[in-house]
Amino acid sequence: MSDTLISVSHLTHEFAARRTMFGAPQATIRAVNDVSFDIARGETLALVGESGCGKTTTGRAILRLIEPTSGHVTFDGIDVLTLQREPLRRLRRRMQVVFQDPHTSLDPRMRVGRTVREGIEAHELAEGAEADARVARTLEEVGLRASDAAKLPHEFSGGQRQRIAIARALAVEPEFVVLDEAVSALDVTVQAQVLALLMQLQRDRGLTYLFIAHNLAVVERIATRVAVMYRGRIVEIAAAAALYSSPQHGYTKALLSAVPVPDPRVKKKRIVWDGN
Repeated sequence: MSDTLISVSHLTHEFAARRTMFGAPQATIRAVNDVSFDIARGETLALVGESGCGKTTTGRAILRLIEPTSGHVTFDGIDVLTLQREPLRRLRRRMQVVFQDPHTSLDPRMRVGRTVREGIEAHELAEGAEADARVARTLEEVGLRASDAAKLPHEFSGGQRQRIAIARALAVEPEFVVLDEAVSALDVTVQAQVLALLMQLQRDRGLTYLFIAHNLAVVERIATRVAVMYRGRIVEIAAAAALYSSPQHGYTKALLSAVPVPDPRVKKKRIVWDGN
């Protein structure tokens, strides 16, 4: 793929399942197992699979929110996993994340303006009135009002809180955003609104997304390509249209068969995946 922004190669992450009395790992669980994929500039790669398959761990390992056990991650030619503290801090401006639950990802004691402004000041992008103006523009860009900067998170609905989380990520003008189940905590109507917003922001800003989700119905609308994950491994990766029309792996077929059909008159055969 030309103009690759993110390249993930043989990424592995193990968690300690048991430790000795001195804290050394005694048994491990391999949550991410030899995962490789590329993401081109401006595209949305959806990473899908059931809960516990390693999707979120993969996204966090790419951003180095957790340290991978092994493998390589390259961002715009930069070896992410070898960066020391200060170069990594500078790179974080270009790589941002929106978490699943806006109720827990926002500080309930911090006003919205301060939440959005925090990254701007940390990366020394603006200060004073210029920072205030940047906060106001970003809030308006995600469908909120500039005056919302003075409010606290509890004054907003779940969908509005997720817009605040998106504004916080966008305030530092990133190129790549990991959307970790970013709409799964929202009801269906609000999901559609936030997805439309994310797609518009991608067009306006030229953003690249890793869209982590378990709902294939949601993914179909936003994804350029889809990678299907099962027990820590990528079992299938294809262009979205090809994957939905002609899935190749048995697990992918089972996931697609579980997508509900809005017409109650249509009966859909459910495929049960036995792991083989």
